[in-house]
Amino acid sequence: SPIHITDIEAAINHWRERAPASAGAALAPEISALGEVYALMVFRRQHEVPQDHLPPAALAAWLAWYDTTPDTPCIAICSTSQGDDWCKGCGRSFDEVQHWLAMGPADKRAVWRRITREGTALRFNRYAERAAQQAPCSD
Repeated sequence: SPIHITDIEAAINHWRERAPASAGAALAPEISALGEVYALMVFRRQHEVPQDHLPPAALAAWLAWYDTTPDTPCIAICSTSQGDDWCKGCGRSFDEVQHWLAMGPADKRAVWRRITREGTALRFNRYAERAAQQAPCSD
């Protein structure tokens, strides 16, 4: 599954906060690994890179960042359990809700990007405060 350039950038920023460079110091290895991928994506005008094309150090740094992100967009208002094809609470499809636990990190991030871009789910408007609390989910 591909990883979007915005996730590479978010991972770089995560590592920049965790390991800021001081004057004259080298970049943290995670930043260097991710920065090389990011630079090549920009140069090639790529929006996505296949996960299996990331060098091991970049993939490890990206996965470490991913582990700091919320796993599920669920806000415990699941309309798919009521028969809807698309959840009004989180914006995922019935299949995405049903198979969430089996999905890999890149696939989950693709869903997160889509529902965030769409911004129509309740988690992005009426229940944004509840979503910020990351309510537990039965995914």
